[in-house]
Amino acid sequence: MEGYKVTIAYTSKDLTAKERVMIKDTGDARSLDALTLDGPLMIDYAWHAILDVHNEKSSSKDYRKVIIVDKEGKKYVTGSEAFLDALTDIVSEMTEAGEGDNIQLNVYRKESKNYAGKSFITCSLI
Repeated sequence: MEGYKVTIAYTSKDLTAKERVMIKDTGDARSLDALTLDGPLMIDYAWHAILDVHNEKSSSKDYRKVIIVDKEGKKYVTGSEAFLDALTDIVSEMTEAGEGDNIQLNVYRKESKNYAGKSFITCSLI
């Protein structure tokens, strides 16, 4: 697509060429924004990637997407910076403790303290 480019900024594991192509295609990724509307979601975390997106047709031309892959190979996507911050902390601590293969995430919405009536997506370790 002209005016649209996705580059991989970070991955939590080394990827094969096939995985690199697969992770940049977000068309089959489930939206955490939509999935958390009815309540929390549990993800059996395998790995994640951060994508830098340039989209000429978007009001915000440059933005980031986080792709989470679960142990069954399902992909989830969000642009939430709060989610990325929480995920980064969890994965870093668990990996450092030698427990990186045992991460289950509770993904949920939290009310914003700064914007009345608004919520954001975040996660915590189960």
